[in-house]
Amino acid sequence: MQVLRHLFQVGGDMNGVTWDGVDAGYNDGNTYVLERPEGLILFDCGCGDTLHQIEANMQYWGLELKDVAYCILTHAHFDHAGAGHLLKAHGIEFIAVGETAEAVAAGDDRCCGYLYHKTFTPFEVDQVVADGESFELFGVNFRVMHLPGHSRGCTAFFFEHEGRQLVVSGDVIGTLLAGDFGWSGSIDFDKVAYLDSLKRFAQVDTDIMLPGHGMIYFHQPRRRVQQALNTALMEWR
Repeated sequence: MQVLRHLFQVGGDMNGVTWDGVDAGYNDGNTYVLERPEGLILFDCGCGDTLHQIEANMQYWGLELKDVAYCILTHAHFDHAGAGHLLKAHGIEFIAVGETAEAVAAGDDRCCGYLYHKTFTPFEVDQVVADGESFELFGVNFRVMHLPGHSRGCTAFFFEHEGRQLVVSGDVIGTLLAGDFGWSGSIDFDKVAYLDSLKRFAQVDTDIMLPGHGMIYFHQPRRRVQQALNTALMEWR
């Protein structure tokens, strides 16, 4: 599914881009790909069992898995990072904050394989980034906002594309029409940290928000974040 020129959603079972045995489910988080002249950049990579579907979706748009150079992870949960070990075999380099890097290297319960009755295969992150840091890939500048709560490593990545300010938000925000927050069953879920993260995230304006599940927000994404913050302030204090 094309989001903007040279930006695509190629995975995600909530809206049927991929399918892992559950209709409109949470088995497979959204995977996005940014096409640059020098190569491709992935954001998250799905559960692993749908990688062939992601590859087929890419090929429809003339994109090849062999041209992916980097994968940026929003967090370590199985539905977002389960395919990591498979992509490492293709030579793809991973980028994530330290908490996510530690979790996927261990492959332990922080990756939540138990939720899907699957075993997470560990892999190493190549470049560890930190909150407030900026890094550049293929001429695109990415800014890191570490937003723990849903998991300790939950992270949003901001960048400009086609004259718009975009954010890949992972599971910081819940799927529209299905709750304001990311899943609360994670081993490292932290309600206090989550509320602080929502306060920070609600201060930031973007044009498009690319979430970890479900529909993309094309109209004033900050309103959606503020909605989640409002709910948290009422329910979590």
